[in-house]
Amino acid sequence: MNSASAELEHAAVRSGHEPVRPDRLRGVMSRFATGVTVLTVGGEHLHAMTANAFSSVSLDPPSVLCSVGHSAVMHGALTGAGRFAVNILGAHQEPIARHFADKSRTLGAAQFERVDWRSGEHTGAPLLDDSVAWLECELTESHAFGDHTIFIGTVLAAGEGGTGDELLFVNGRFGKPATGS
Repeated sequence: MNSASAELEHAAVRSGHEPVRPDRLRGVMSRFATGVTVLTVGGEHLHAMTANAFSSVSLDPPSVLCSVGHSAVMHGALTGAGRFAVNILGAHQEPIARHFADKSRTLGAAQFERVDWRSGEHTGAPLLDDSVAWLECELTESHAFGDHTIFIGTVLAAGEGGTGDELLFVNGRFGKPATGS
């Protein structure tokens, strides 16, 4: 158990409550619909990872955050590269989301062989063709907590691409926004 987890457990005990079990938290959080992104880094650290732990942080300075597990290949790749891209996926890109979420896929340049992309002008990170939007970021800060690190990036460039509905993830399934009534 790391020091952050130990502190949370001690706080729960002091308050007279049992700590929330990871499976319980996972179940509750699965009810929160999120967008789906693919984080990418370029150069010698070429790698991609599907992620939904992503959010804007600030408009001034323009910044976003993503949360990456310490054991993920992306953790070392992002730390080593210092720059990254965020590809916001459309509903039609579910196969891409599944591909980059597959831990058994071949890593390195081979993981991009069946995916159309271009190198970001500011980061060299892959910008996936037909994504509904993308951001290029410079790693500004990182905060280790529990079994993840929160990476904060200053947005260097942003753009919109493909059209259509965004890809969502809720209750352990991919989907698209429901049309209004």
